[in-house]
Amino acid sequence: MTLQAANRLTVAETQLIDAYTQQIGSLPGDGAVLQKRDGLFDVLKRQGLPTRRVETFHYTDLKALLRALPADEPQAIARAADALVSGATVLNVLQGVAQTPSALPDGLSVTLYRDALLSGTAAEGLTPFNGDDTIGRINGAFVRDGLIVDVADDAEIEAPIELQSVHAAGQLHLRFPANFGRGSKATVIERHIGQSGSAALASVVADLKLGDGAEITWIILQGEGDADTHLGQIRVELGADAKFRLFIINAGGKLVRQEVHVKTAGEGSDFMLRAVNLLGGDTHTDVTMTLGHDVPNTTSTEIIRNVVFDRARGVFQGMIRVAPDAQKTDARMACNTLLMSDECEFSVKPELEIFADDVQCAHGATVADIEKSHLYYLMSRGIPEKKARALLINGFVAEIVEELENEPLVEALEEIITDWLEHHG
Repeated sequence: MTLQAANRLTVAETQLIDAYTQQIGSLPGDGAVLQKRDGLFDVLKRQGLPTRRVETFHYTDLKALLRALPADEPQAIARAADALVSGATVLNVLQGVAQTPSALPDGLSVTLYRDALLSGTAAEGLTPFNGDDTIGRINGAFVRDGLIVDVADDAEIEAPIELQSVHAAGQLHLRFPANFGRGSKATVIERHIGQSGSAALASVVADLKLGDGAEITWIILQGEGDADTHLGQIRVELGADAKFRLFIINAGGKLVRQEVHVKTAGEGSDFMLRAVNLLGGDTHTDVTMTLGHDVPNTTSTEIIRNVVFDRARGVFQGMIRVAPDAQKTDARMACNTLLMSDECEFSVKPELEIFADDVQCAHGATVADIEKSHLYYLMSRGIPEKKARALLINGFVAEIVEELENEPLVEALEEIITDWLEHHG
């Protein structure tokens, strides 16, 4: 498919081409960065937005779903929100512009991504993840800013680091590269907040490298506005004996695609994914994961819980690949969904590609409604039906959040989930 024939262009594709033409003169970057941007956009322009014919977008026809782009509104004003938990180190990106950090804990270094674009050091990082990387190409072509996080070897950052992206309207394209040194420990909250009813488009790419023995928890808290489009991607490479825990909570957005790409590059590494998708209204949310077990003696577990109301549609695609040399791999994946109306839907596509013979791998998926006997039990004890349903749904997702084992964080996330359920339930 190409975009060379004008009658094949959708409104959104036309707007992408016009936006790049108008912005290229003001996008930050030296010659190498600009050359990279042009290459990314040239492929995007020729291929167009992906349709169901592209396997990885089979359940999320971006060409049909992304009907129009909001106008760029650089003059819109976004205001920083309170930290998710008290004592967190908050690093703000307001309306797509990263704010210069002030006081930082020992062992933590943060620089502005726009400076890396201007100096040209960001050019190599703009390379797409693979041939179908539409999010990487959109982001790489338009990215203006972000934050680069570095945690020193053996540093233990006790308070959470909150990367807080707040927007009011328009378009923003951000990068969050992060390097975690050997033996480092930290918790990072990647938080996205929409502050107005106006439509916005946000693309965000986080590129993480974990040194040997690092123990990192990364939380993606997506709370975009009801009219917003969120295109997120996180790429992770794990060193030997590194442990990476990724928590994703989707509780907003009109159209959401969150990609997770993980590579276990060091023996003894462990990856854990926990996700909660709260879907209501006429929204579409897609979480797509690829996980490569490339070396021996690595482990992973993925549990995804979904609650779907109204006419919402959700997707989870999980691909685990075990390389021929990756003996003693232990990989397990499960996706569990509650469908709360007759009009909602959730599509699940778990996949295993195993090329080693001494492994333990499994996947499973369930789709159900609230168990009637559980509901009757609560109602027979005087609890109103709506409250009883909320309690059961909360229990369904709460055990995922509680695995954080950080009481202030657990309480903050449970409050977000409870508020969302009260509004949609």
